Amino acid sequence: MSTAKTKSEPKRPRPEPESAEPMLRMGELAEASGVSAATIKHYLREGLLPEPVRTSRNMAYYPADFVERIRLIKQLQEERYMPLRVIKDLLDEDPERARALIELGDRLLARVRAGEQERVTAAEVRHSYDLPQEVLDRLAELEVLSPTEAGYSPADVRIISAISRFRAGGYDETIGFTVYDTLRYKKVMGELIREEVDVLMERLAGEVSPEQAIELIEAGAEPLNELMAAMRTKEVVAELERRRA
Repeated sequence: MSTAKTKSEPKRPRPEPESAEPMLRMGELAEASGVSAATIKHYLREGLLPEPVRTSRNMAYYPADFVERIRLIKQLQEERYMPLRVIKDLLDEDPERARALIELGDRLLARVRAGEQERVTAAEVRHSYDLPQEVLDRLAELEVLSPTEAGYSPADVRIISAISRFRAGGYDETIGFTVYDTLRYKKVMGELIREEVDVLMERLAGEVSPEQAIELIEAGAEPLNELMAAMRTKEVVAELERRRA
């Protein structure tokens, strides 16, 4: 009785690219990039990645430079909250500029955070400013203030000082002014700052070094605050005149 030997199907060789760049299977690409195969396939369907080299219907190989591109897409999506269509346009236009956007954003964030590391204790705030604890607590609940166990940041202290001066001038609950009035400014400022950051990133990323960009932004901070204050005054006058008419 003879036993027939089953011939095993020979492994398909990896495609030899024109360059010496190594090629990866999907599993290898997912492992190297730290992104799941399902997500990578989604990126392919959305046109964020070029087509792979296909050797059969179910077998494809991917250039090794896909690894960095996939990481960049994931970073822009998760850390910058960019929609995939925006990421696609950005990468199609200039992948290096996308990396410059990330670097500039990270450097700016680090600079701003460094200036907010100092803390003023809650006891010092209560001693220095005439604000009831329930007002401070409510402002924290509304995320106008962001205290930690160590206390309040410099920006928090400036907000507390301004609200304290408002209340000292008569803007208090007896005539209807409450902490909830701050939400109006928080909402408007949020929209304005999102647009401002978009403009800064668009005009500076990749055009100047991160150091030059930070210098420009810091040099413009004080005149920008003065501009906003002056424009607010003009708009108040214009609105009162419209209402009188």
